[in-house]
Amino acid sequence: MESSQQNEVIDFLEQYSEVFNTMVKQVLTDSDKENLNSMMDSEKLSQLLSKGVKVDTAMLFNKQISFMNQQAELWQNATKALLGTKVDPVVSEERNDRRFNDSEWSENPVYNYLKQSYLLNSNMMQEMVDSLHFDDPKAEEQIKFYTRQYINSVSPTNNALTNPEVCRDILESKGENLIKGLQNFMQDLQQSPAEALKISQTDTDAFTLGENLAYTPGDVIYQNDLIQLIQYKATTKKVNEAPLLFIPPFINKYYVLDMDEQKSLIKWSVEQGHTVFVISWVNPDATLSEKGFSDYMKEGPIAALDVIEQVTKSSKVNVVGYCIGGTLLATTQSYLLAKGDTRINSLTFLTTLLDFEEPGEIGVYLSEQMLPFLKKNIKEKGILDGRVLGLAFSMLRENSLFWSYFVNNYLKGKDPAPFDILYWNSDSSNLPAETFNFYMTNTYQENNLIKDGVVEVDGVAIELSKIDTPSYFLATIADHIVLWKASYQGTKALSGPTRFVLAGSGHLAGVINSVDHGKYPHWVNDELSDSAEHWFEGATKKDGSWWTDWQSWLLPQSGKQVTARKQGSKKYASIEAAPGSYVKKRI
Repeated sequence: MESSQQNEVIDFLEQYSEVFNTMVKQVLTDSDKENLNSMMDSEKLSQLLSKGVKVDTAMLFNKQISFMNQQAELWQNATKALLGTKVDPVVSEERNDRRFNDSEWSENPVYNYLKQSYLLNSNMMQEMVDSLHFDDPKAEEQIKFYTRQYINSVSPTNNALTNPEVCRDILESKGENLIKGLQNFMQDLQQSPAEALKISQTDTDAFTLGENLAYTPGDVIYQNDLIQLIQYKATTKKVNEAPLLFIPPFINKYYVLDMDEQKSLIKWSVEQGHTVFVISWVNPDATLSEKGFSDYMKEGPIAALDVIEQVTKSSKVNVVGYCIGGTLLATTQSYLLAKGDTRINSLTFLTTLLDFEEPGEIGVYLSEQMLPFLKKNIKEKGILDGRVLGLAFSMLRENSLFWSYFVNNYLKGKDPAPFDILYWNSDSSNLPAETFNFYMTNTYQENNLIKDGVVEVDGVAIELSKIDTPSYFLATIADHIVLWKASYQGTKALSGPTRFVLAGSGHLAGVINSVDHGKYPHWVNDELSDSAEHWFEGATKKDGSWWTDWQSWLLPQSGKQVTARKQGSKKYASIEAAPGSYVKKRI
């Protein structure tokens, strides 16, 4: 970039600096400063570093020497590059790092130096943390997580003056991109709670539930305070005797299982001859703050089972739980079996944790340092704001789900492109205070669910080891929310016949990887092992979707063929067409 162009960019930035300053003041004024301080408390960081930390001095010394040598080499190369000499980079970004795709990062000596200097310093910070040995593995995970967050936040790509693409946009639009970026920011701010910026990830106007998302034909045949129960229209003349119920996570909308014709596990299940039902959770407000975990169980799966039994006349139901829905399913089955209720015929757990010993990076947000802030906020509001949890999940993949949109929306002043999965991802759901407190305490905080008899729900001791129901576990190899090896531990919690399958990709894409497209493979092993690693060593890789493997397992649990059923009954007539009204409530 010519010096005159640089000066022009700086002039534009100075011209709008007053507007930026006003915007920042408004953010700080509108935010709950006490809550923000509790999240960014340096004393808590010091406490983490004081918990049994030993320094590998030899490793640290060697890394520092290497760092200084690389810095000296970078300075020399930068001087040569400015004189027109072609030099090899001292350090390069990883192949999947899309932040530096623009050619200026490699061809322009100034931007090339900025990039390499950033990468060198980033590597040094990470290596410094690697030289620390913690007695507490959770403290180590938190330090590494926060270090990564800091490193990625200060990337030169996130600054208007040090991002060549943004500088070009400023020149080409005469600064109009900055104005549009401010408008985008203010719109997002209006849609955000004080505790979390809900950054736009997709064009929300491009999707309408019931039209181009969640449009598999069906009817809402029952509803209560917490759920609407949808029954889908049969597309085969004969269906399996045992109906199929899906329990989605109650912190998300169900239509991740019914995105469109190409990505709908619900539609495909109907086509395989199942009478399919799904729970659509309400998006609760403060009026439901007293609804606890037992209410979610009784008014959710148990209420659904009651209706399904009356509508289908079947005493056996196959049930699928996705993520937290799977955790709720296991709890429900233990509760029902303790009462002698054997209606649930088989259990399918999709990316589900039963043992929370290794919760992954989401555990950082639910640590003893963060829970007091969350509980205080929830106590005041009566609910966990789904947008706060949504930001937490986005920051697990901060470069792709936060900073890329920060640059695109606010610095470049562009609107995000339509993307159905990110539309669902941004369609957050709240959670009542009572349910949040119970769930967090007994899972992420104390890992009580895996301990027989420690957790009680509605006066009944939960004992997962007594669940002898046939079970199918599906985990995904790149899942950053439910680590696949942690999900595998759930197979050891139950006592019945169990099959474990590992799918390619992550928490969402791996689950909805359809048979028609089969973009990702899956791994199967008919024998369970003492560890996830041993299971994988003996596993066979199969091309295509895991859905066909699940169908082969599910059919023997599904009974004989019967005449296809109509939706509902005289008692449970259609209330409204699918997808219903509960799922359409946005925050």
